[in-house]
Amino acid sequence: MRHRIAGRKFSRHTQHRRSMFRNMLVSLLQHERIQTTLAKGKELRSWADKIITLGKKGNLHARRRAFALLRDREAVKKLFDEIAPRMKDRQGGYTRVYKMGWRQGDAAPLSLVELVTFSHPEQKKSRMKKAKEVLEKVTPRRKGKEEKEEVKGKKEPKEKKEAKEKKGKKKEEEAPKAKKEKPKKKASAEKSKKSK
Repeated sequence: MRHRIAGRKFSRHTQHRRSMFRNMLVSLLQHERIQTTLAKGKELRSWADKIITLGKKGNLHARRRAFALLRDREAVKKLFDEIAPRMKDRQGGYTRVYKMGWRQGDAAPLSLVELVTFSHPEQKKSRMKKAKEVLEKVTPRRKGKEEKEEVKGKKEPKEKKEAKEKKGKKKEEEAPKAKKEKPKKKASAEKSKKSK
């Protein structure tokens, strides 16, 4: 019987188990949520609570102890600078575990482990919005290329643009005249109908 024996062994020797939880803890601190099996997720909670408590102390000794466990400078920096200040009002329970169903290969129960202060990032932009933004960035560059070509001596594009502008102005001048004439024809047609 295993009375009063804390922790799970996961069929691994001590060094393997410690390195596995170290890696999981670094991933949890970097991404603020990870997906794993339910048993590992429940065991990870105690590791995370201990390391975040160290982060809340904030002194040099706590930093060195956290680095001795995590062995990752970026994770330690994020723990002390970002995560621990968000948890300063909490006395414990820094993580939550959601059940996520079963893994397809071996039907192991899956879980999602996340920090309590985790906030969802803004929704991803749709492909159309991304494409429009890219096109807006690219468009000014094309104009710059056209100006460079004109400077080099190619005056044809500039002359073509002027010719197109003149044609567009002529069409605009002719269009209002045509619109004015059409209503007169309709009015004369109505008068002829009334006279009959």
